[in-house]
Amino acid sequence: MDDQTTVTRNAGHLTRVRGSVGHRVVGRERELDLVLAAVAAGRDILLEGPPGTSKSTILRAIAEEWGIPFVLVEGNADLTPSKLLGGHDPARVLREGYRDENFVDGPLVRAMREGGFLYMEEFNRAPDDTLNTLLTAMAERQVTIPRIGTITAQPTFRIIGSMNPYDHVGTTRLSTSVHDRFNRLVVGYQGAEAERRIVALRTGLGPDGGQDVPTDLASALVTDAVALTRATREREDTRQGSSVRGAIDLALVAAQLLALHGVDSPGEGRVTAQVNTRRRYAEAVLESALVALSGRIHVDEAAGTTPERVLREIWEDHFILHPAAADPG
Repeated sequence: MDDQTTVTRNAGHLTRVRGSVGHRVVGRERELDLVLAAVAAGRDILLEGPPGTSKSTILRAIAEEWGIPFVLVEGNADLTPSKLLGGHDPARVLREGYRDENFVDGPLVRAMREGGFLYMEEFNRAPDDTLNTLLTAMAERQVTIPRIGTITAQPTFRIIGSMNPYDHVGTTRLSTSVHDRFNRLVVGYQGAEAERRIVALRTGLGPDGGQDVPTDLASALVTDAVALTRATREREDTRQGSSVRGAIDLALVAAQLLALHGVDSPGEGRVTAQVNTRRRYAEAVLESALVALSGRIHVDEAAGTTPERVLREIWEDHFILHPAAADPG
């Protein structure tokens, strides 16, 4: 494809898409601008960052605004080139022989035919021969399939990969040829205020969220869930902390647990040994954090600790030692 013909969207259209998508993505203005610019310019892009940092949210929103498919595929050792491309239906082949109409498109061929985004999560877990199939599609915008012929991609077809730089189990080092085909964008965690807005929006615990939870309790749950979750990323004894998804689950579970226990206020001040509203609230948050976050954090094996112990220490620091440290403002 000639570089002069790869800019598929004019500036006015991109501005409209940017405005529409921007209302659906919290705290990702820079990343949204860069991803939108790259795909509008006809480029494929590799997004590098931890889970839960809005990578797929941005891409789904852009694809929806453009009216094109968003084809998701999970990179893993079982993802062979044939699974990516597709194949003939064996039962129909036995009855009818090899015919175009009994070929079942794989995710790559579907995205090429329909001009969609092929989004491969865990990109660096896919086998080399599978990635080589992608390289052919990226370089030529075509793939050739035995008994089918050559499939040519629609102009809006893009390949977008994502990978977690903190996870090295079961991953492979990407070759120079792979890196050379992709633009690359590093996506980190949002700031605390953006994460509070995300949790309030996703849980319905915001001012207009519709949850039947007292305002002061809802505000405290959002603030405390984000503070505890962000603290899991800052400890020396964790290799990887939880994303904002953990904060969302923590707030939702805690809201239900507090309702079950008849607690309708977060109380005030430092948690003490006295059993009062503040302590009952804080203990419900701790129990919810153990459920929502313990499976999402990965402790350093050399630290000799457990996720549960880490979370209890974070909870004690937040509610007993520094109970006002995470207040907004």
